[in-house]
Amino acid sequence: MKKNHFLCFLLLYPKRSVQRDNSKQCCNAYFYSQIPGCEVMLEKQLTGHRVDRSICDWFWNHALSQGDSSKLQPVIASPTHYLFQILREGITFLACTQAEMPPLMAIEFLCRVADVLSDYLGGLNEDLIKDNFIIVYELLDEMIDNGFPLTTEPNILREMIAPPNIVSKMLSVMTGNSSNMSDTLPGATASCVPWRTTDTKYANNEVYVDLVEEMDATINRDGNLVKCEIYGEVQVNSHLSGLPDLTLSFANPSILDTVRFHPCVRFRPWESDHILSFVPPDGQFKLMSYRVRKLKSTPLYVKPQLTSDAGTCRISVMVGIRNDPGKMIDSITVQFQLPPCIRSADLSSNHGTVNILANKKCVWSIERIPKDKTPSMSGTLVLETGLERLHVFPTFEVGFRIMGIALSGVKIDKLDLKNLHTKPYKGFRALTRAGEFQVRS
Repeated sequence: MKKNHFLCFLLLYPKRSVQRDNSKQCCNAYFYSQIPGCEVMLEKQLTGHRVDRSICDWFWNHALSQGDSSKLQPVIASPTHYLFQILREGITFLACTQAEMPPLMAIEFLCRVADVLSDYLGGLNEDLIKDNFIIVYELLDEMIDNGFPLTTEPNILREMIAPPNIVSKMLSVMTGNSSNMSDTLPGATASCVPWRTTDTKYANNEVYVDLVEEMDATINRDGNLVKCEIYGEVQVNSHLSGLPDLTLSFANPSILDTVRFHPCVRFRPWESDHILSFVPPDGQFKLMSYRVRKLKSTPLYVKPQLTSDAGTCRISVMVGIRNDPGKMIDSITVQFQLPPCIRSADLSSNHGTVNILANKKCVWSIERIPKDKTPSMSGTLVLETGLERLHVFPTFEVGFRIMGIALSGVKIDKLDLKNLHTKPYKGFRALTRAGEFQVRS
């Protein structure tokens, strides 16, 4: 057997108490088969060597032994196989191989599969995959060949496999033909730019560039900033005729770190002059991603105070603007998980709404900070009988959104377009939102 072959591709879902029908079969794989700890939602054997389903049992037992399955390592060595996994929307994408191989290749392929399925199905959840099993299998057949990644560009896949819609579902019911496969091979598969459809024509040429950033920050119980960095993406929505050639430059490219590019980007211009030179795919795609590390401040501050005595705990949380970014901060939320020892909670705020969910998660929705007062939440937590003081303190998760600015300081200098007969319309936007923004108490 050659190296770098994937042997098996699996989608796993946490096991529930709901009983599933185990009799459904397609492409020699059983769906929703009950395995201790998990359900196999979808299975795809990719090479002649068949992987026994017991690998799922081993994987799930390993995941449960680690405590939090969401923090599980992406590469795991089992006694018989190497396992590669990512977690998206509660669904585990798992691939395994018998031979050693570059782990980033496997992880990137799983990420691409998750992105393509989310794009095709309009999201990722158990019901969507169950209702579109045939399309999912058709996509996997085209995305990987005998264990090697093959066609992973969404634009080419859309020409080969039509996305699900009401019309196609009605036709499949009326004609009995459930396949969405095209009878002809896309012309772009034989061109030098396989990510772009051939002979694209638009009456109005336009291209939009979005800077989308997520701020990850950790603030300790003393209010000191432990970590603050930004993960950003340059997202492009291109509707250009013919075969355009674009160059995108930044005003301050030196602050970018850990950059990743779409295959359309030519690496030499970036390596020499930090310029993105590329022939874009048609439609929306992620041109590049980056990180900006060691930022000095955050736009918001969150100050929690907890004091406990005699079986009760007083809690007070204040939220305000630390550094005004010059744009409106909205969609502000503060969430925290009530400790298991809390029997009841009585919380209120002077601005926004406070809700305690069934899983004991408290959600304080502030939206926007008013100019005339500082939002604050306060209340009393009642401990279980026999406990005098609170010993497990919650971590507060902060959410926010700022339209029109990139907090990292990244700025686009200019975007030049060539090989176009008409002058295109160019648009630029920026958005910053909270990622893993945590305040410890």
